[in-house]
Order: sequence, then C-alpha cells, then structure tokens
Amino acid sequence: MKGIRTALATGLVLALVGAAVASAAPDTATTGGGGRGSGDWATWQKDLSGTRHNAAEWRINQRNVGNLELKWAFAYPKTELFVRSQPAIVGGVAYFGGPDGKFYARDARTGAARWTFDLTSVDPGPRTTATWDGPAVAGGKVYFGDTRGYVYALDQRDGRLLWATQVDSHPAAFVTSSPIVFEGRVYVGTSSGENTLGRDYACCTFRGHIDALDANTGALAWRHYTVPQPQAVGTWPSGATRYEPSGGGVWSSPVIDTRTRTLFVGTGQNYTGSAGDFDTMLALDPRSGAVKWRNQVTKADTWRSLCNDPDPEGYCPGLKDGSALDYDIGATPNVFTVGGRTLVGVGQKLGVYHVFDARTGEVVWRRQLGVPLPSGGVSGIQWGSSYDGQRLYIATYFADPGKVFAVDPATGRVLWETPNPADGCTTGGAAGQPNCTLGHGPAVSSSPGVVYEGSNDGKLRAYSASTGRVLWTYDTVRDFTGVNGLPGRGGAISGGGGGAVVSGGMVYVQAGYWPAYPNPDGGHVLLAFGL
Repeated sequence: MKGIRTALATGLVLALVGAAVASAAPDTATTGGGGRGSGDWATWQKDLSGTRHNAAEWRINQRNVGNLELKWAFAYPKTELFVRSQPAIVGGVAYFGGPDGKFYARDARTGAARWTFDLTSVDPGPRTTATWDGPAVAGGKVYFGDTRGYVYALDQRDGRLLWATQVDSHPAAFVTSSPIVFEGRVYVGTSSGENTLGRDYACCTFRGHIDALDANTGALAWRHYTVPQPQAVGTWPSGATRYEPSGGGVWSSPVIDTRTRTLFVGTGQNYTGSAGDFDTMLALDPRSGAVKWRNQVTKADTWRSLCNDPDPEGYCPGLKDGSALDYDIGATPNVFTVGGRTLVGVGQKLGVYHVFDARTGEVVWRRQLGVPLPSGGVSGIQWGSSYDGQRLYIATYFADPGKVFAVDPATGRVLWETPNPADGCTTGGAAGQPNCTLGHGPAVSSSPGVVYEGSNDGKLRAYSASTGRVLWTYDTVRDFTGVNGLPGRGGAISGGGGGAVVSGGMVYVQAGYWPAYPNPDGGHVLLAFGL
C-alpha cells in the first residue's frame, strides 16, 4: 500500500490550498432533537455520546432492510474534490455540504430544494472551498466547517448566515471535525494537510487544536492546542526552514459525557519533532478547556507524506528511529456504560480499539482488530464506530481485507466478524478497476437490528446486528440523474466526514470518495434510500 495515502492526501491538499501554501511562511444540551430518543440524526455523532445509533428507527429492520431502494439522488457539479459531508436529518430536511463550495438544505423525503448557501460569500479568495465535515443542527442553527478553517452558523429555516469564524488562518488548515453543541457552545477540532507538501516547503508550522465557540456569536471561549508553538530548528536538505514540533491535528469529532461532564476527542501524529498531545485521547472540561486526563496511545509518531517517498532520507523525521507510523486517533470516541461504570472507547489507525475509564483515563481493555500496515494512514480503524446499547460495531480499513466487527463492550471479545465480501472488486461498477480495494473508510452506523457500512468497492451494505450476515448491498458505482438536474456517478463510499445516516425510514450516504473510479460526465452524489 506504499504511497497510497501520500498520493491521496497530497492531491487533495494541493487542490485545496494551491500555490499559496507552497510559498507561504510560517443552546442547551444536545443537537436539535438528535438525541437517543429522537428519530432525527442531527449531528455526525448522532448524539452527545457518539453512538451513531438511531434507537428510534422502527421502520427499517432485519426482515425488510433488503427491500431498500433508491428514492432520490442529488448530483454535485463536477469537481476535483471528493464528497465527505455526512448529512444531518432534522424535521424532514437533509442538511449537507458539497465539494463545490455550497451548503444545501433539501427535503429529506423527495430531495426537493429548500435553500442553498454559497460558502465563498464569506471571505472570497483563491483557496478552494468545500465542506469536509458533517453539520450539527441545534437551536434553530446549522453549524459546520470548511476547508479554509472557517466554522459557520446558518439559520436553519432559510440558510441565512448568522456568523462565520475562521478558527485557523494557516493556509493548510481545514475542518474535518464535525461540531457538537452543548449548553450554548459549539465544540470543533482543526486539522491540516501541511505535512503532505513537498521537499521545498518549510515544514511544518501547523498546531492542531480543539475549540469551544459561543453558539450564538461564534466567539472563541477557549482553545486547547495539541502541540507547543513550532520553532525554527535548522533546514531540510532542500534548504527550506525546518520547524518543530508540529502537527497533532484534530481530525475526529468530539463527544461529551454528560454524567462526568467531560469532552472527549482524539488527536493525530506529529509532523515534525516529538512533543505534545499527539496520538492522544484527551478528556477536557467543556466549560474551561482544562485537561482532566490524557492517555497517549503511541509514544513516538512523527510522519509526513515524504516518508512514503521513494527517497525519504532526510525528509522523514521518524525514518531512522522507526517512529514514522501515522497512527492517528482519527476516529470519533464512543461513550457507553458497563455495569454502572462510564467508559469511553476509540479506534486507532494501528487497528486497536482502546477503552478507558471515563473519569480517570485508566485503560479498561484494548483489542487488536485491524492489521497494522507500514503506513497507518491506510490501515486500522479510520473514522468511527457505533454502539447500540449491546454491542460495539467497528470496521477496519485496509486489513487484507477490511472487516466489520461486533464487540462485547465489557471485555472487547469479538462476537462476530464479517470480511468485506471477496466479490466486491469483481462485481458491479468496481469490477476490473485496478484501484479497487476491500476496505472500509467510513464510520459505522446502526439502527435496531441493522448495521450499515460502506466500502472502497463502492458498495453500501447492511449487516445483521446479531450475526454479521450481509442483508442488503447496493452498488453506487453507476450513473445517476440528480433531482437537481445534474448527472452524477457514485464511487467509493465517503470516508472522512461521512457514513450512512438512518432516519425516518430512510438511509442516506455520500458516494464518490477515494479511491476514484472513472467519472467522465458528472460529479459525485448523495443517495437517499427508502422501503
């Protein structure tokens, strides 16, 4: 898999920030009715504890999920970027962002237009603008971030801009973390693609951080940086200035445990140096940002994309000591209770799912699920897992093949495991495509009796929650005509900001992520399924 993530990340970042980067110097409670008792799916995490489980979904079950059929498709204009913005479904409306610099509200049943907001109306400039996280809907507002480091609040009814705050002006910063709203504040992390830039770039000056913003004004309440301020420490072999420490991007989305009143979020690796809260589960006070506890799951991890270069000598800080791992915690945590004890679990790109005591950070159990590969960026557990009150559902990415697991939340014992079906790359639109792989990039989702996961092979699948048997498969690598009149084509199921969303007897998913499949005529698509 060598070089896979390098090509992916470098291409995306260069498309986003362009030449400017290469030359730059250094309301109350939950989200808009999306809690456990609601049929809405109002935020990426589904609820404050990050279950990604819709317990109120009664229409779709194990017996009839095989009858799901496409109800409508929305096609994006053709762009160089993939789709990542998982929709929020609230009050019969789907809210989602596109790779085209637009944010959309559409009727959840029919796809009919409600309103559209143009992100480039805020700070027009040369940087490519897209939405790479999933929105949160709360208190009559829709919150989301973009690839320029902005976080927005729009009026839920008409899409009117209420505020926009640039949480990071670094030319390579972007928001992949999906916000969560709690007691009048919006919590969101910031990540970066700075470590994918080339040999002549003065790497690296980005510092990851998690922010608390006032939900009504966008004003910064507090910020926790994951690494110290980078300092110039010499030069790279190219002569470009070398800075360290750097990195620690917050790729994942935060969750909140209301019992211990704790905000949990995971962090990524260092780009240069070795310092700070890299590869760490952070437990923070949501009011002050103070660290309650931290558990660093990797002791050294310094990686940039040049580590996968054919000649990385001198440009890969962790090459000689073996710390060039890229073993981020890119996944969103899950908060759950076992025997009256509140636990928090999270997946890592090492392929390990870690479970900690939510109050103390003490390790309760760990389970190796994925097979670690030379670059963690293409292995392990990528974006998130689901918890239905009985089982944890966890998927692995490149693991020869990737699998979907059901795990006992008390012990980590594997209850069932289902490999990505072997025919994923020999059937449907992915057949014969040399870049097809049997891996799971998206976060897992669930509803009573059913688990949903998409694959790099372009297929969305529904699994039995009790046995892991595949109950339904839909191949998205095909042509569609969008309800907006544009042609579109699916592809790999969206990683990063997306997974399946189950709400009101419908299932929604973005299709058209990496690896890219031929799509000569149109853009990527949001698909909506129903019985």
